[in-house]
This record gives sequence, C-alpha cells and structure tokens, in this order.
Amino acid sequence: MKKYFLSLFLLCMAVLAIAQNNNVLNELKADPRKAYGTDYPYLFVDAPQTKAPKGYEAFYISHYGRHGSRYYWADFLYKQLDTLMTVAHDRQQLTPTGEAFYRKFMDCKDELKTGVSELTQLGWDQHQGIARRMYNNFPEVFRKGGDVMAVSSLVGRCVLSMAAFCLELKQCNPKIEIREQSSRFTLDAVVPDDRQNPNRVKYPKDKPRYEQHRDLFKAPKPLDLVSRVFTSTEGLPGKPERLNNSLRDLYTTLPSIHHEGMMEGIVTDEEIASQWEASNLGTYSWLFAGRLQVIPILKDILSKADDVLQGRTQRLADLRFGHDSYLGPLTILMGINGADKDPEDPNDMKYYYQNWETCMASNIQLIFYRKRGSDDILVKCMLNGMEAQLPVPTQQYPYYRWTDFKQFYQQRCQEGDAKIEK
Repeated sequence: MKKYFLSLFLLCMAVLAIAQNNNVLNELKADPRKAYGTDYPYLFVDAPQTKAPKGYEAFYISHYGRHGSRYYWADFLYKQLDTLMTVAHDRQQLTPTGEAFYRKFMDCKDELKTGVSELTQLGWDQHQGIARRMYNNFPEVFRKGGDVMAVSSLVGRCVLSMAAFCLELKQCNPKIEIREQSSRFTLDAVVPDDRQNPNRVKYPKDKPRYEQHRDLFKAPKPLDLVSRVFTSTEGLPGKPERLNNSLRDLYTTLPSIHHEGMMEGIVTDEEIASQWEASNLGTYSWLFAGRLQVIPILKDILSKADDVLQGRTQRLADLRFGHDSYLGPLTILMGINGADKDPEDPNDMKYYYQNWETCMASNIQLIFYRKRGSDDILVKCMLNGMEAQLPVPTQQYPYYRWTDFKQFYQQRCQEGDAKIEK
C-alpha cells in the first residue's frame, strides 16, 4: 500500500510539473516584466495555504532571503552611461529619443551614482511586507512571543533588509525578542565563500549539462537599442554590443529605483521578454556553478532546526539575509520546484527554473509543524510566498516528514563535501 501511495504521489507530481511547464511562457506573457529576471521587483501574491494535517501546528520557521530592491550593484554602469551620453550629446550623435533620455539621465545621475548598490525605499517596503505576511500566515508561531535570530551578510543593503524585516515582525508582536547580527562569526549561514569567513571552504564549480549542447538552442536576434539612442557610435567609448547591454541593464533596474519612464521609446517590456529564454539560461549557468558553495547554508538550516527540535534552543525563527548569488544556488541545491533537474537540452531549462524566482527580496521559508503527543515533525517549503515542491518523497504534499527531509539533504551535503578541493 505504501508503494502504491508513493507511485500515486510521483504520478501527481509529474502531472503537476507538466501543467507548470505549459504555464511558464503564458506566465511571462501575462507579466513581461518577469523577463527582468534577478532585477524583477518582488511580487506579492495571495497564494492559498494548504491546511496542515489534522492536529499539526506550525512552531518554527527557517528562512533565507535576498536583499530587497536596490540601485545597480556596481558604479561602472552609471559612470559609463554618464560619459557615453555626455560625449554623444556634445558631438550631436543622439537621436531625438536619445536626447530625451540624456536629459532625464542627467537630471538624476547624481542620485544614481550616490545610491550605487544601496537599498531603495521599495526594497525596505518589500521586506516589511514579507515579514507581515509571514506573521499573518503563521500566527501560531509568534503569538506568545519568544526568541528570533536574524543574521545578514556584511553588505549594507542586506543589513537594512534584515532591519526592515525584523522591525515589522516586532511591530506585529512586541513580545518577540530579536537578535540581529551582521558578523564574520555567522557568514557560513549567509555568504559562506566571503573572504572574511574564517571557516571558508572552497568547493569546485561546474557547468550544467546543457552547456555541452548549446547548439540545440536557437538564440534570439539581439535587440538593437543603440540605433534608437545614437545616430552614430563613431568615436564613442565602448563597443556597440557593450553599449546595448548597458542600456538594457539600466532599463531592468528602473522599477526598483522608481525611475520608470526614463527610457521611453528605447525598449519595451515585451522586447525584453523576447530575449528571456537566453537570459534565463545565462542566469542558471551562473547560479548552478555556485550550488555546492551554499552547502554550509543548508547545513546551518539543518543544524539550527535540530537545535530547536532537540530542545537546545527555544527559537521561533532563524532568519538569514543575503544575495541572489546564494539564494539562487540554494534553490538549485535543494531542488525547489525541480531546479536541480539539470536537463541536457537547453530548450527544456525554462521548465525547471525561471530567473524571476530569484528576484529582488526573493526568499525561501521552511515551516515546521508538530502534533501534540507525537514525535513526528513535518516541514513545508515556500518560495516567494508560494508552496513549493521538493525532491523528497512524501505522501502528503506540500508537507514532508522531517526525518526524510533531514536524511535527504544530509546526503546531498555529504555528496558535495566529497568534492571539496583539497
């Protein structure tokens, strides 16, 4: 009978996966901004919660979240565009559309250069909203108050994301006691390969299987944004391809800094969406290479949960705040919604991973449930507020037995550790 239910579960998961696969491009069509990928601002969705099995109640949450919306992560983009647009304007090499963009860019360039890599108001609001929803979705975890531990990377935008989240959680219930820490002592839990991490371990990087079959993927014709801005690129700094990429990169960050409309007439969301499959492949290859490097984060998740379950701590939640370059690989390492499938055909990649799932303020939440009088613990995984699938066998999706969850991911960590570069 047990084998029957397991087979039935696997069949249901296969049917569900097919349905999800068919919905990917429709989802993109409905919201072309999702093609911004990791630049996509967090989208709050009122997703239904599957009722926990009878008698089970949430009591602990383990979380990893990316910082919220920010200015561009490095200053070279704004500096390059400042120089480029100034030279082109002085030489009268701008189209009317380019001139309009030049004026708008110059009006806010000081803000952009000053704000490089910093959290925006939208980023702050995103984490406050996520914290409020966590509290409202699982009030039984927090209603009596208690201890919460929050750690972040050493980067300011992560520290402020943590502060926004924790402040909102505290406002939900003043009885919650939160310890916040941004320290070299806790880097294993958020950015394990940070050079300041005293426990840093070097894991090997590799490529997804489809990289061997890239010829099967027909890349879309690149967008020509340069001709819409410049009458000529002769004498301008930078190659046309680099200029094109810079214009695109600026465009996809504009919603995060409340400057939509700056590039009107240069590119549209639909055009960005037409390039998405190629962009998604590039993102996955980058994130896949770092999936072993986040093993210490997964180990931290397992050990902190064990501390709670064994009574070594009375913590309500462990909160971690880092970057897309860790949350994305963690999504792949854990195989959330099939992200670890690593298909051979690059055309199939879009069905297993969508880079908008690693958006600004993206987050993984593991919700732990227990039943009075029972030692059986259940775990539910949520990705960006939506119940998510794991590659762990279960007969009651979206709930997984902790013993199965722990065994599966300990094995995955051990397999990765066996590849450590000596």
